[in-house]
Parts: sequence; structure tokens; C-alpha cells
Amino acid sequence: MKIGVALPINEQSSYEEIRARGVQAEEEGLDSIWFFDHLLFREPDGATRGIWECWTLMSALAEATKRVELGTLVLCTAFRNPAILAKMAVTLDTISKGRLILGLGAGWHQPEFDAFGLPFDHLAGRFEEALKIIAPLVREGKVDFEGKYYSAKNCEIIPGNIRAGGPPILVGASRPRMLELTARYADMWNACWLGPVQGLEPRLKPVQEACQKVGRKPEDLGLTVGINVRFSEPGEQIAPDADRERVIVGTVDEVAQALHGYKLAGAQHLICHLHTAESEHFRKLAQAAQRCREL
Repeated sequence: MKIGVALPINEQSSYEEIRARGVQAEEEGLDSIWFFDHLLFREPDGATRGIWECWTLMSALAEATKRVELGTLVLCTAFRNPAILAKMAVTLDTISKGRLILGLGAGWHQPEFDAFGLPFDHLAGRFEEALKIIAPLVREGKVDFEGKYYSAKNCEIIPGNIRAGGPPILVGASRPRMLELTARYADMWNACWLGPVQGLEPRLKPVQEACQKVGRKPEDLGLTVGINVRFSEPGEQIAPDADRERVIVGTVDEVAQALHGYKLAGAQHLICHLHTAESEHFRKLAQAAQRCREL
């Protein structure tokens, strides 16, 4: 089981800090670094929080690192033309020497769509057409598609990918139609955001049923899980507002045991979201990952 970490790419982190955490994750033995794809966050009262642009940061970290996989959790297909996005993915996968995990999603936060002038209607329909363009382009290098929302007529990606089949496609989904699209087009499925492993089992049955519906073996769809992790010191009292059902809370050894629980449950890749972006917590996660591997 691979263990990675989400990078802190909100407005409170400078690029230098983001880069430092990505390089640290690689140096300390984690398997992957992950990037969220949003344009802004806006509350109902108008309060707005910022975030750096996902693809630009990931391109920079592809050069700053040499080994860790680079994943998006998840890239919103509505933000970019799907054919151009596929070309971007093939280019970055080549630059990184085959380290890209192409996580895709339909989007959900309407304020960022409105603020940047993007259509928010028929998200699932638009996502389905995007997959019909992106999947063959990154896997085979060409597609000929005309849809209601997108078209890619006689489209080819030249130069092509450096690895057969292109970067793996990951989809984060939970609703029936989106799960069916996952089963048809994705290499991996993501469940998030969870805490202890007990929260995983209820999520598995719907995606297994979706695979069966399209004639696919559920075990052929890779299982990835996004988990929340909060480190504590031995004997430290955690505030009562900590949601123990959605956050793994504990020492390095306790977190290692929790990670191992996901391995036993069949997870192939964990994406850890840390409570803080401090260097020490990245170090503790790497220690927990190593101890998990030794169990």
C-alpha cells in the first residue's frame, strides 16, 4: 500500500513553503504528493478564501522532485477544455517520467464557477463527455468525439505518452451516476475524507455494485482513500471537538496502526490530509508510514 500526503496549497502557504513540504515528503520516504484543484472558496456570507492554481504548482513540483508520484484530488474537468487537459496531462507525465496520477472530478462549489464565469449546469453530463475525450486521448493518443457540451474532432496528442496506457485515471465519486462513470472509465476510485478504517466499508458496496453493473470486476478498480490525520503526543488531551469518526488522532505508533488497518481492508493508496502543514508533522507521517510497512 502506498502512502502519500496532500500539500498545503491554500493562500496561507507561499510557494517556497509548498515546495519545501513536497521535497520533504520525497526525502523522507512518502510515496506521493497530492494537489487540490479549486479556484476559491466562498462562504454564504461572502467571506472568501484563496488557493493557488493546481496545475501550475504540480508542474513546478514535477521538476523539484524526482521520485514521488504527483496526484490531483481531484482535477475539475469543468475548469479546462478536456482535450487540452489531456494534452497537459500527457506532457506533465512525460516531464515527470511517468509519475502523474490523473485524478478527475466534476466540481461542486458553485461560487468558484460563478466567480470565474464557468457553467455550473449538468455537471455529471459534462463530466461524462469530458471522460469520453480524456480517457482515449491519454491512453491511446487520439479521439474523434462530438457531444452536447464538448467536441474533439479527429484530435491527436503528438508527441504521445512515454508509458503504455498513459497516466492512471482516478475518479472521486459517491453518487450512482458518477460511480457508474468511474466503473466504466477509471483505473482507480477514491473515497474521502475518512478517519478510522471503520468508515470505509459502507462506501464500498455502491462502487462494487457499479462495477458489476458495467461488467467489471470490482477488484480491477484500484482503491484509494483520503484520510484526515492529526498527530498527538503521548498523554496529550485532544480537544473534545475533534471528530474521531472523521479524523485519525494519535501518536506516530497509533497512526501507523490505523494506516495498517486500511492496508488490511484492501486500500492500495492512502492520501493523508494533515491537521497542520508543519514540517514536524510531515516527518511524523513519514515515520508512521515506515512503521506501517513494518507491521
